Amino acid sequence: MKKLLVGAALIAVVSALAVAQGNDKQDAAKKAFVDVARVLQSPRCMNCHPSGNAPLQTDASTPHKQNISRASIAAGVPCSTCHQEKNSEAVGVDGGPPGGKGWNLPPADMPMVFQGRSVTALCEQLKDPERNGHKTLAQIIEHVEHEPLVMWGWNPGGKRTLPPMSHDKFVEAVKTWVAGDGACP
Repeated sequence: MKKLLVGAALIAVVSALAVAQGNDKQDAAKKAFVDVARVLQSPRCMNCHPSGNAPLQTDASTPHKQNISRASIAAGVPCSTCHQEKNSEAVGVDGGPPGGKGWNLPPADMPMVFQGRSVTALCEQLKDPERNGHKTLAQIIEHVEHEPLVMWGWNPGGKRTLPPMSHDKFVEAVKTWVAGDGACP
């Protein structure tokens, strides 16, 4: 009987520790996602993830001056018409359009809006494959770590501001969020 009680007590302690560790990971994930959201809602990300159908531009996130929208793209004027694979400064045009490999808006059927979302709503959207480009949490890590257009945000050219943390710290924050099962604040 005594062994049974000791065994049950040990199981209870191990279970409590596992729950505490799980809570610690979820707490860390929630805190990390606040930093992730700060980056996603900075102009470098948000300008191509607006709440409407037109991209934004400049650090002030103003409407695109050339009246570009998803309708322009559908009419045969892709973003790459002006936005080449490199920033304009790289080819000798100071103050021209920024550029990066694969420059585009998210597709109309999955716009992945970052603008105007609460941190919680952004978190829920980002972990939902039906609203995040059909990505798993592991694929989100891969995307933010290696996607050329994402990485462009930390090399935007001109006098554009950088996101509020380094790319390495951003990736670590995403990994911490994923390690906590995508817990939302």
